[in-house]
Amino acid sequence: MTPMTATVIAALQIPDSARVDQRVPKKLLLENGAPTASDKRLITDAIEEIQWLAALKPNTIGVPSYRDAQREYLEIAVLAVTLRGTVKPASLSRLAELAHRAVPYPVLLLMQGPLFTLSLAHKRWAQNEAGKVVLDGDPASVSLSRITEDAAAVEDSIVPETERAFVQSLSIARQPQTTLHALYQGWMACVWALQAARLMGTYQAETTPEQAAARWQALADCERLENEIGRLRAQAAKEKQLARQVELNLTLKRIQAELAAARLKL
Repeated sequence: MTPMTATVIAALQIPDSARVDQRVPKKLLLENGAPTASDKRLITDAIEEIQWLAALKPNTIGVPSYRDAQREYLEIAVLAVTLRGTVKPASLSRLAELAHRAVPYPVLLLMQGPLFTLSLAHKRWAQNEAGKVVLDGDPASVSLSRITEDAAAVEDSIVPETERAFVQSLSIARQPQTTLHALYQGWMACVWALQAARLMGTYQAETTPEQAAARWQALADCERLENEIGRLRAQAAKEKQLARQVELNLTLKRIQAELAAARLKL
């Protein structure tokens, strides 16, 4: 286990009753989470080790299970994946998705390579296959590129305050305790709060479910608008006709104003 992973695990404050600390063979991920040959190669080449750190259940952390028509949360699995060498961002995202798909429970996934990445993804019942669990939306992930592998660095002044605040907010005790679903959603809200803080400069994880949902929507809007701005700028740089350049610049200013408004909602 890397020092950075150990730092985050310590911040989670997992009770001893929930600890598992078992190595998971990669073949389980290959058999359950790799639908294509390229996925199997990615898992084989990029993953050094998988550790099942904890099983968060009602009888191990005192938080009730959750059931409704869409999902059943009886347990949250905490997994740590040590990566081998540098993994491209697209491959890292794919690995996270494959790991989430391979486990029938919601997973708090810790991935350590040159970057430390924390990833979460809700699960729901499959609509066309009884008893099968699938991802409910894209994983929510964040990488801590500025935190070094020195376990003491999280307290060091060189680490941005937003990332220190994020790590310190991950404690199980600081998440909602009504159900395992609410607890898991609390961690997702922490990820969204860090993403928002990187745009706005202030980390604020304490939100209501409604505020967290609004922040998620604002982040999605910001990403969409930033992509549109990038596309318009590239298009304007290639445009030769003056009238079309003026039109593109006016559109660009409008989208920039929409982006500024979306950021205010973070």
